[in-house]
Amino acid sequence: MTQLDRAREFYVDLLGFVETSHDRDRAYLRGLEEREHHSFVLRRAASPGVSHFAFRVASEDDLDRLQRSSAQAGLRTRWMEDGAEEGQGRALRVQDPTGLPVEFYHRMDQVERRLQRFDLYRGPHVMRIDHVNVQVPDVQKAYDWYTREWGFWCSEYTETDEQPARLWAAWLHRKQNVHDIALMNGIGPRVHHAGFWVPDASSVLRACDILAGAGHQDAIERGPGRHGLSNALFVYVRDGDHNRIELYASDYLIADPDWTPIRWSINDPRRATFWGHVPPKSWFDEASHVESIADGSLIEPKAPLLADRPSFVT
Repeated sequence: MTQLDRAREFYVDLLGFVETSHDRDRAYLRGLEEREHHSFVLRRAASPGVSHFAFRVASEDDLDRLQRSSAQAGLRTRWMEDGAEEGQGRALRVQDPTGLPVEFYHRMDQVERRLQRFDLYRGPHVMRIDHVNVQVPDVQKAYDWYTREWGFWCSEYTETDEQPARLWAAWLHRKQNVHDIALMNGIGPRVHHAGFWVPDASSVLRACDILAGAGHQDAIERGPGRHGLSNALFVYVRDGDHNRIELYASDYLIADPDWTPIRWSINDPRRATFWGHVPPKSWFDEASHVESIADGSLIEPKAPLLADRPSFVT
C-alpha cells in the first residue's frame, strides 16, 4: 500500500474488516468469524503489489517436507522466522513453477472471534477469507503442480472447444468450499483478487451502498452479479492502489468425496456472468504484480500461452 492510512480507512472504516493490530508499516486484519490473528495484511510499500498469499498446513513437520520437495523440484524457497509476521510462527515461502509467491505456515496466534458480537458488526459483514484468484501464463502447468504435488482438488474448470481441448482456468480447493485458489489464463504471474466471504445477497448490496454513500462509487468495478462458476453472488471493488477484492456469497459446499469437476466451455459467457453486466476491460487487463521471494522485487509478467480473452469479449 502506498498510503497505509488510506488503505485502513477503506478496509476497516468502510468495509468493516476487524483490525487485530497495526504498526507504522503494517495493519493486520481479519473477518468477523476468524479466530486466527490475521488473514489479510496491509503493508506500506513504494508501489502496489502482492508479497505472497498463504495456506496453513497441519503440522510443523509439513513445512520441512514442503521445503525438501520444493527444493528437489528446483523451486526457490525461503524460510521466514517466527514472528516475521506478527502473530505467526515460522513459515516457508516458495516461488511456485509459474512464479507465484506462496507461503505455508502452521502456527498462528488465536484471538477472540466476533461471530456473535453482532453489536460490533460494521460494513457489509466480511466473515472470512475465501480464496485467491491468480493469472498465470500456463494454466496447465500450474494445475499439474497444484494437484499432483500440493494435493489440491478441482471443483470446476474452463477449457477450449478445440480438439484436443486446452485448459483455460481451474478452480481448486483443499477445504470443502468451491475453491481456495483459482488459476486463470492471463498475463502473469499476477494476483487478480482476494475473495472474502459475506453471509448473503444483502451483504453484497450493502457493500455497494456503503461505498457509494461515502463517495467511493468508482471503487465498484464489476457487479453485483452471479457467477456460473461457483454459483456465487459477487461484487468486485478496488482500493486506492487499485488492488482488487471480491465480496462473495451463496456459493456451494462440496461434501461428496467423489465429486466430478464441472466443465465450462470458454465460449459460454454464463460461466463468468450467469447474470449481470459483462466484465469491464480492466477486469481482464489489470492485476497486481507479485514479488520475488529472493529480494522483494516485482516479477516481470509474461504473456499467456492461450489467447487472454474469451471469444465473446471485445
